[in-house]
Amino acid sequence: MFGPYTGPACFTPKAAMTLAIEQTKTAEPQARKPRGGVLDPIFEGLCFISATTLLAALVGVIGSLLVGGWPALHKFGFSFLTVSEWNPVTEVFGAAGPIVGTIITSILALVLALPVAFGVAVFLVEFCPPLLRRPIGVAVELLAGIPSIVYGMWGLFVLAPWFALHIQLPLMVAAPPGSLLANLIQGVPNGANILTASIILAIMVLPFIAAVLRDLLMTIPPAVRESAYGLGATTVEVILSVSLPYVRRSAIGAVMLGLGRALGETMAVTFIIGNSHDFPKSLFDSGSTIASTIANEFNEATGAMHTSALIALGLVLFLITFTVLAAARALLGPAKTV
Repeated sequence: MFGPYTGPACFTPKAAMTLAIEQTKTAEPQARKPRGGVLDPIFEGLCFISATTLLAALVGVIGSLLVGGWPALHKFGFSFLTVSEWNPVTEVFGAAGPIVGTIITSILALVLALPVAFGVAVFLVEFCPPLLRRPIGVAVELLAGIPSIVYGMWGLFVLAPWFALHIQLPLMVAAPPGSLLANLIQGVPNGANILTASIILAIMVLPFIAAVLRDLLMTIPPAVRESAYGLGATTVEVILSVSLPYVRRSAIGAVMLGLGRALGETMAVTFIIGNSHDFPKSLFDSGSTIASTIANEFNEATGAMHTSALIALGLVLFLITFTVLAAARALLGPAKTV
C-alpha cells in the first residue's frame, strides 16, 4: 500500500503510523475551488440588492400616496369613502362613486370573460384540430397585445352606437314600467354606461386569462388524462374532475391576473363609461372608476385639495388591489410541501 521504508534502522509502530498518514495525505488530490466561485458572493449580493430595491420601491409608493393624500383624508375622514359628491368648485370630494364603479365594472368583466376564456382554453387543448391550434393561439395572444386606447376608441365609435341602437333602446322600450328589468336598464340611451364599459374590460382581460389557462392545461401530464379516459370518464368529466383540480391553484392566479388588470384599466374605461361621479343606479347608467377619474382630472387639478383627493383615490385603488390579491392568496391556502 505504501512505498518501502528507507529510514533509520530504529523502527517503531508510532513512526510507522506517522509515515503512513503523511504518505496518505500526499497521495490524496488537493481539492480545487470551482471556477467562478469568487463570483458567488457578488451574485448573491446583487440578488439581495434587487429584492430590497423592489421592496423599497413599494414602500416608497405607499409612502408617497399616504403623504400626498393625507390632507384629503384628514379633512373628510371616513366620509371620503362613503359620500359620492365630487365638486372641485366647493372642494368637497367623495370617492364612493368611483369606488363602486371600479368594483362593479371589474366584477362584471370577470363574469363575462371567465366562461369564454375557459371555453377557448379547453377548445385549444382538447378539441381544436392541430391545423387550427396555432393560428387561434396566436390570435388570442395578439388580442392581449392591443393597446388599451385602441379598445377604448373602438368601444366609443363602434360598440357604443351599436349597443345603444340594437340592445339598449329595444330593451328600454320592451321593459314594463316600474318592473325590476326597467330599473336595471334605465338611463340615457347613448351606449356609454356601466355595462358597455364592463364588456370592453371583459374583451381586454379575456386573452390574458385564456392564454394562461391554455398553458396550464397543457402542463397536465398526458398519462393523467389517459388514465381518466381508461376508467371510462367522458371528456366533460375529465375536464371538470381531473384537469381543473390539477391546475386549480394556478388557475385562480390566472383569474386574479385578469381581475387586477380590470381594476386598474384606465383609458378604455374613460372613453366609454360616461364619467359620472354619482352612484350608478342601473346597468345602463353612467359611472366612473378610480382610474378614469384620476386620468380625467389630474391635469386640471389646480387646487391643493383637489390634487390630494386624486392621490387619495390612488391610495384607495392600491388598497383594493392589495385586498384582492390577499383574498386570492388566502383562497389558495398554504402551499403543500412534498
